[in-house]
Amino acid sequence: MSRKTNYEKGTGNVFHDVGVPHAAEHLVKAQLVFKIDTILKKRGLKQVEAAVLFGIRQPDISKMLHGEFRQFSVERLLRFLVALDQDIEIIIRPHRDNSDAPTLHVS
Repeated sequence: MSRKTNYEKGTGNVFHDVGVPHAAEHLVKAQLVFKIDTILKKRGLKQVEAAVLFGIRQPDISKMLHGEFRQFSVERLLRFLVALDQDIEIIIRPHRDNSDAPTLHVS
């Protein structure tokens, strides 16, 4: 017996799919926080050490790493990456795909 499951294909932005306001910005922030978390883990940095490096309190690092990052602007998250000795490169180019809207992307 075969059962067909109905589902909707997502947009690629879970925040948009669940109706979060300013979903594109939220996705970029999430991607930046993921990069920050990856670097902290790779270097074995503790939250207290990261807090000193970023000039914020340790509880704010904990909140950020657990998904509560609305208080941080994209610019501030980029500054955290610079503090982690990362180069930031912003590339602006004309949008070429007429089938979907222009996007922000972190890689």
